[in-house]
Amino acid sequence: MYNDAMPIRAYEIRVCTACGLRYPVVEGHPFGTRCPVCAGETQLALRRELNGETGPRRAQKAVRGKPTAVLLDNIRSAWNVGSILRSADGFGFSHAYLCGITPSADTETVTKTSLGAEDSVPWSYHKDAVKLVKNLKSEGWTVFALEDTARAIHLSHSFNVSSRARPALLIVGNEVTGVDPELLDLCDQAFYIPMRGAKQSFNVAIAFSIAAYAFSS
Repeated sequence: MYNDAMPIRAYEIRVCTACGLRYPVVEGHPFGTRCPVCAGETQLALRRELNGETGPRRAQKAVRGKPTAVLLDNIRSAWNVGSILRSADGFGFSHAYLCGITPSADTETVTKTSLGAEDSVPWSYHKDAVKLVKNLKSEGWTVFALEDTARAIHLSHSFNVSSRARPALLIVGNEVTGVDPELLDLCDQAFYIPMRGAKQSFNVAIAFSIAAYAFSS
């Protein structure tokens, strides 16, 4: 991020007179008016004010019904953790459980991508996700996993968060090994996202965002 300490209030679009690059520059950017590619002189094309992070803030709809939380099961990448927290904020998740080797939400690398979501989404760290989920189930939580297993069903068959009679937990797993098999055994249902390309899965942060949208729409 260019300047995490200060809110960004305006930006410019500049065009390099040497190489023709057109790019945005926010307030406080270390490059100033020099082209980031060739370091040439640039000309101002336009200037715009910002309201909020990136533009006009849309009307927010309050999340109703039972709480919905996400469990990050041994996520390796701090960038993925930050991205998931930001999406969890956007979709109104009530809590994020960070488990195993998942980086803490207040580490610098996480906050680079969470952009303050670590403050708006309550979170907690737990060494053993299996013990945590057993406790949540005993408290009446319904547990879901995002994992392509033999019993997983198409994500389109998920149901709206606000219509659930019990609090719901959505588990996303390790980037390589996926969700812990013992966690899958505890889940009430697993969902998969169909792939239409050559790859077998989406990045975990992207997959969570897709699932979070499906759960809340």
